[in-house]
Amino acid sequence: MGKIGIIGSGVVAKTLASGFIKHGHKVMIGSRDISKLLQWKAENAATAQLGSFNEAAVFGDTIVLAVKGQHAANALRLAGAKQIAGKTVIDATNPIDDEKGPQDGVLHFFTEQNDSLMENLQSEFRDAHFVKAFNSIGSAFMVNPSFEMKPTMFICGNNDNAKTEVRSILDQFGWESEDLGTATAARAIEPLCMLWCIPGFRNNRWSHAFRLMTK
Repeated sequence: MGKIGIIGSGVVAKTLASGFIKHGHKVMIGSRDISKLLQWKAENAATAQLGSFNEAAVFGDTIVLAVKGQHAANALRLAGAKQIAGKTVIDATNPIDDEKGPQDGVLHFFTEQNDSLMENLQSEFRDAHFVKAFNSIGSAFMVNPSFEMKPTMFICGNNDNAKTEVRSILDQFGWESEDLGTATAARAIEPLCMLWCIPGFRNNRWSHAFRLMTK
């Protein structure tokens, strides 16, 4: 199994880290404040490692970006462009505007309709292989979710080998995956976060997932 470097220390980062450990991967979580991770470390003492963003990027053969969207670019700068070059970067971020609350249940994004956060990140960190995933589901259902039918994770990215790697991970994590093409498709995938959150904000329903049905 692979070595996974996770950039971020919030609930998404910890959930995915625990999922990778569950499936036999070696994991290091990188944070600017590792004290926030001490409880998680104690619960995963045998296999968990903690470090800085840079140390996690060096450690991982595969990188997971799991920070707030407004901090994503800076987190990768701290990790180091050279450290993520040539590596798959699973981008779980969304461009949520933290300064504005939901309007009628609909989140505000800081990107425009014909733009996406992942495209901006790919443009700045050209040598990394970004793949959008895990952005359109709540953290409670990211790893081996239990629904009546297997849900679909929509992914995109410019590198086919990176997407093949992510599809394998999603299979381990109990998901079907649907490849929607290049990084441009992040313009459609990132707003799925908005759609997923509306039932939660309006009706306090957070236990759902998307599935692509074919005939």
